[in-house]
Amino acid sequence: MGAEQAWLLAAIPGGMFFVIAMIGRWLPRQADWLGILTIATTFALFFVVLVDFLGTGDGLGPITNSMSWTEIGGFQLDMGIFVDPITIVMLGVITAVALMVNIFSVGYMKGEPRYFWYFALLQGFAASMILLVMADNLLLVYVAWELVGVCSFLLIGFYWERRSAIEAAKKAFITTRVGDVGLLIGIILLWREAGTFNISEIIAFAQDGGYGSTYLFVASFAVFLGAIGKSAQVPFHVWLPDAMEGPTPVSALIHAATMVVAGVYLVARLLPVFEIPEGMMLIITIVGLVTALMTGVIAIAQTDIKKVLAYSTVGQLGFMFIALGAGYPDVAMLHLMTHAFFKALLFLGSGSVILATHHNQEMDKLGGMWRKMPITGTTFLIGSLALAGLPPLAGFWSKDEIWVVTEGAWGAWATILFGVAAVLTAFYTTRLFIRTFMGNPQDEHVYEHTHETGPVMWAPLVFLGVLAVVSGFVIFNEVGTALGFPGGFTEFIFLDEPHVYSIHWDFAAASLAAAVIGIFVGAWMYWGGRLDRATAFANWQPGLFDVARNKFYWDDLYQAGVDRGLLGFSYVVSWFDRYAVNDTGVDGSAQTTGYAGFILKHIQTGKVPNYAMGIAIGVIVLTIAGMAARG
Repeated sequence: MGAEQAWLLAAIPGGMFFVIAMIGRWLPRQADWLGILTIATTFALFFVVLVDFLGTGDGLGPITNSMSWTEIGGFQLDMGIFVDPITIVMLGVITAVALMVNIFSVGYMKGEPRYFWYFALLQGFAASMILLVMADNLLLVYVAWELVGVCSFLLIGFYWERRSAIEAAKKAFITTRVGDVGLLIGIILLWREAGTFNISEIIAFAQDGGYGSTYLFVASFAVFLGAIGKSAQVPFHVWLPDAMEGPTPVSALIHAATMVVAGVYLVARLLPVFEIPEGMMLIITIVGLVTALMTGVIAIAQTDIKKVLAYSTVGQLGFMFIALGAGYPDVAMLHLMTHAFFKALLFLGSGSVILATHHNQEMDKLGGMWRKMPITGTTFLIGSLALAGLPPLAGFWSKDEIWVVTEGAWGAWATILFGVAAVLTAFYTTRLFIRTFMGNPQDEHVYEHTHETGPVMWAPLVFLGVLAVVSGFVIFNEVGTALGFPGGFTEFIFLDEPHVYSIHWDFAAASLAAAVIGIFVGAWMYWGGRLDRATAFANWQPGLFDVARNKFYWDDLYQAGVDRGLLGFSYVVSWFDRYAVNDTGVDGSAQTTGYAGFILKHIQTGKVPNYAMGIAIGVIVLTIAGMAARG
């Protein structure tokens, strides 16, 4: 097997989805072991694909394998896979995190109803996501894109007995569908001019000037709508925090490491197209900056540990879009990879806390958990410091490089805003860790009944903790070369010319300062379990605090739009359907026919004298009409 057979990485979990879904209920342990074995096999095959890919020469590919799907007239549609450095990174992230989530879920989901169905969905999701990142054409991307959305919908609504889970699943599905409509329109527009769905051919066609400037801007903006919908960027960010209603391991897999980065992946894949129309890169940057800043403010006012991590995820995705807007997909993919490891670690760590505390996830009921859960606390600290951007952890290197490329592309205004977002990240991360793991217990009953989770749950935390420490070092040329790559991470992933990494000490110092400032302020306000300073700040600006606590009223705005806009329009449509279509068009025609029959029944009596009189009257009328016509 080699890179040309990479489609097996999607086929194996895809096939296992049907096996577990159909007979998993009756297999030993409801087939959880089969799910782990499936993803472990996929993870192992990833390394086979990686070795073969690196052995193809300079290690930069791409490797393709496609077949003719259909041919109608002069139109031929091919379906296949496309393996290049971006694909390789995504495959490594997806399979590694999926394996850890499957293992962790054995402990977290033990005893849950529909246990086998949960593991079946994990396999289906992994297969869909792997297919998405390997697809060589936009039509197959869209099919996989929708499959990912369906699996996400089912996993978010896994606890369908809870009304909140049902509403969260519907909210995620509908919100992302709005963006997906844009994606479909964009795909059709790109195909309409290029005559092909193949991604490489579309990029070449665009670079050769095949699209008009306005036409390409509209098409790329439509595709971008799909990307920000799936990656929960403003204004489509509202679905992801509510999606925390799903099982916590699902949050780690879908909403931290894989599904939500699908939009980042798509923009990175099509970045040569986005770079052509004027203003498109600026739009990408602004969306990323606004998202990072706004969600950073929202996160500092949340008390649910999963909600804090959810808004953190949205903000970090904004960081990735900032890098893409600067024109550096390598930097965006580096942060995608490092973020996947430390954010999956944090989500699984929060799941460990939730399970150990008997489903308490409000910081007001936690505190002092490190003493009860030393392994979870230590790994959570590693993930928190990586998220805050403290060296030498993985998050520092990727954030530092985003800062560098942002300044180079847009100048001081974007750099300053990014720095503010970085400080906010360090602050709310420190707040989360201190209020959960440090200080005195906020609820003695919860504290007394808390204990460290078993090895099946803390082992994935340790594994991801190691990756959160070391994964950022792949940015260095020496490390990449030692691992068999053609150089550092930024030399592995590039569009036109390799971006050779070098430390910019001024930006490194600024990045470190942002992390230290955020950590210091967070510690000053919350160390020792004290909340008086935070309360004083909230009381100082109650209006601002309410805005943050109520998430900038985005949900209220959308609800008002539904109540006053959509429902009002629906009333007009309902009225038209009731009175114009139904009463007039359908019932009216039936009533007219019935009335005509009622009149005719008095004419068609079946009596000869009546017919004779009718004939006579008709003759008289025709005679008079004829005489009148002749004058």
